[in-house]
Amino acid sequence: MNGFPVPCPMLSKPVIPGAKSQACCLAPAICVSRPRLIPSRALRVGETEKQGESPTMFITPAFAQTAGGQASGAGILVQMAPLVLIFVVFYFLLIRPQQKKMKEHKGKIDAVKKGDQVVTGGGLVGKVARVDDIYVDIELAPNMKVKAVKSTLADVIDPTTAKPAND
Repeated sequence: MNGFPVPCPMLSKPVIPGAKSQACCLAPAICVSRPRLIPSRALRVGETEKQGESPTMFITPAFAQTAGGQASGAGILVQMAPLVLIFVVFYFLLIRPQQKKMKEHKGKIDAVKKGDQVVTGGGLVGKVARVDDIYVDIELAPNMKVKAVKSTLADVIDPTTAKPAND
């Protein structure tokens, strides 16, 4: 710094950089009128700067952004457009297909009737012996029935497309 008056970015008045008596700064971290205390070399543990040494200022001062004006409506739209686009892509590629799949699965489970072959969430395969609103009795083997919650059924196997067993 050369000692010539510099306009203070906070108070809009000229000040001499590095002067100790001028307290114009409202934001001392960004003001150009305050000296930067950055040592010219790295100090070792326990070492302090010598009395007459002045630190070299090698960092350029950062100036505060002035309040220029309010953001325009077009600027906000340009900033929001990528976020909206990402949401639309996620909706059509992830959310909507999953909702369709869930709706189709719920329809299959609600349409279960006696004699259908089903797969439970645990992987058990059997024929439906009895259907309630909440429970389903599944026959896994002759004279072996299991009661399962209807919502835990994973799939209803279509008898026309099912492969025959190898027994």
